[in-house]
Amino acid sequence: MRFRRSALVITLMSSVLAMSHLSTNAQTQNPPPAWKQGMSPEAESSSLHPFNPIFTGTEAKDLQLSKLKVPAGFKVELYSDGLPEARSMALTENGTLIVSNRLAKNVYAVVDNNGKREVKTILRGMTAPNGVAVIKGNLYVAERDRILRYDNVEKNLDNMPGGKVVVDGIDPTNGPGHFWKFLVAGPDGKLYFNIGSPQNITSPNQMQAAIFRADPDSGQLERIATGVRNSVGMAFHPVTQKLYFTEHGRDWLGDDVPNDELNVLSKDGENFGFPFCHQGDIPDPVYGKFNTCAQSTPPILKLGAHVAPLGIRFYTGKMFPSEYKNNIFMARHGSWNRNTKQGYDVMRVVLDGKGKVVKYEPFLTGFMTDEKADPPMWGRPVDVQVIADGSLLVSDDYNGVIYRVSYSKDAKAAK
Repeated sequence: MRFRRSALVITLMSSVLAMSHLSTNAQTQNPPPAWKQGMSPEAESSSLHPFNPIFTGTEAKDLQLSKLKVPAGFKVELYSDGLPEARSMALTENGTLIVSNRLAKNVYAVVDNNGKREVKTILRGMTAPNGVAVIKGNLYVAERDRILRYDNVEKNLDNMPGGKVVVDGIDPTNGPGHFWKFLVAGPDGKLYFNIGSPQNITSPNQMQAAIFRADPDSGQLERIATGVRNSVGMAFHPVTQKLYFTEHGRDWLGDDVPNDELNVLSKDGENFGFPFCHQGDIPDPVYGKFNTCAQSTPPILKLGAHVAPLGIRFYTGKMFPSEYKNNIFMARHGSWNRNTKQGYDVMRVVLDGKGKVVKYEPFLTGFMTDEKADPPMWGRPVDVQVIADGSLLVSDDYNGVIYRVSYSKDAKAAK
């Protein structure tokens, strides 16, 4: 009964707030952007703001590759450029790399053309096609409001057929907020994706701040996790097959709280706290009065405040040393809602046999140039992908490029 009463109170409160918001906006020609929602009066004069990518991309010759640092024995090089706002990555069965974006409306394929990598634009004019996944040779693309299927993608890279709608109506409000989707294929052959919270901090409806599972054949939809403000990275453990996912904490509570999170879904239906509780132990100053942190699943790892964790993958290749097997690689996009910036790197997370985190350390660094500057970085990692030879690809939407991280015993010995 407590949950039902809380839900009723929140619904009524949300309606009052919404009416007040509409009344205020009716008198304002230029309402503030969605990312400013939830500001305290003290923060209204803040100069902090999100960073846009370089929409035209950066040429290979202008990249600052020499600044990138990896552990001994590893090497970073450019894998491909010419991919404006490169975001999520997926591989076909034949190893073709599919690359999405959020704002540039296209989906790309990186193919081998007589020993040289070539970028092909395979889909155009889409609406925030951030999520991509491949199942049984078919490409699935998550736009902001639907998921489409493109059959036999490998055979149709030069002339993609029209997409078939798998799931529709997954943008409940068609408004500002965390509308872009991350898409991953599960070991059960189904699609998993997020629907983010509207705005920064608000009461979500039943279709928001949640993770869903979709049957790629029937389109049947199941909500498997709630209280997830915004997850733009998911991966299944190679052994336990549990779903791990990153989550962005809310903004405008200060430089050091709340932490962004790494979570694991142990059973369908778990609630991870939003909007009542942040990082597992901090009640929200507004919504915290309606529920307690004890009612939600805490993160397995606090990642740091405003580091913006995005794509994750478990390392299943054979190139890296054996201690990297089944480690998590995590792309941290980097902070904007913090006076001293942090993130802008790829982290390594080591789990023990019971799934407990035993190590959390930097793996690829050097993108940040000045933690106090605006902007503070020259590149921003978004997603990671292990390819057939065992190397690790890292997408960078700021520059529109993909990096490759490889390992050699000889290189380690030389150092």
